[in-house]
Amino acid sequence: MKFLNILSYNIHKGFNTGNRKFILDQIKKSILTTQSDIVFLQEVVGHHSSHSKKIESWPTNSQFEFLADQAWDHHVYGKNAVHTKGHHGNAILSKFSIASWANYDISTRFESRGILHVVLNDPQLKGPLHLFCIHFGLFRKDRKMQTEVLIDKIQEFVPKNAPLIIAGDFNDWREDLSIPLYKKIGLKEVFLASNGRHALTFPSKFPLLPLDRIYYKNLELDSVKIFDHNSWNRLSDHLPIYAKLKFPHTHCN
Repeated sequence: MKFLNILSYNIHKGFNTGNRKFILDQIKKSILTTQSDIVFLQEVVGHHSSHSKKIESWPTNSQFEFLADQAWDHHVYGKNAVHTKGHHGNAILSKFSIASWANYDISTRFESRGILHVVLNDPQLKGPLHLFCIHFGLFRKDRKMQTEVLIDKIQEFVPKNAPLIIAGDFNDWREDLSIPLYKKIGLKEVFLASNGRHALTFPSKFPLLPLDRIYYKNLELDSVKIFDHNSWNRLSDHLPIYAKLKFPHTHCN
């Protein structure tokens, strides 16, 4: 396995920017065009009592299963926010087999949030690969707490030499997090490493804020991309970000 193609995308529960139109089918088709090996998704509906009626061909009201379909055989969903009609959270879609997973609750008084931790262990990957899908809070003090939980979980469960990818919606418009994540556990952010600045991803039609990130460790960065042309900025209120990563030559079983 030479390269890992990584996509991170807040899909806004399958609605367009103005919440006026349910467009999950279009989101699915767009994600498929990226040919990503691993997809990190936020604001994914795990169950909703009325969504399945919106798409005639939809066999399930689980959005992550609908999006995975036949392209990603392996997928995991972490339930975070529960309401009267269902629930939503984070999901990871993978072309590689999943060895284990856990969902860590990082909710606050006002927001239901989670960290989805997945371990891939596939022969193509030459050993375990740790993934964390993130959706952090809107308030600065909450993000600080949630970052500390993330660091604790990495230090507890991820070996220091293991390849690691963390992606999602960090809501870090103040750009507070990349420096401490690098200093404390050696995480690099793909756009910061490649272009010297985080990607502007929100709002999708006129992106001003750097909310979405892909961090990595014990991997090498090949290239990065923001999907920001017209076919994407009419979908979710976030733009998706992409990175091509590769294993270092020293990585082995």
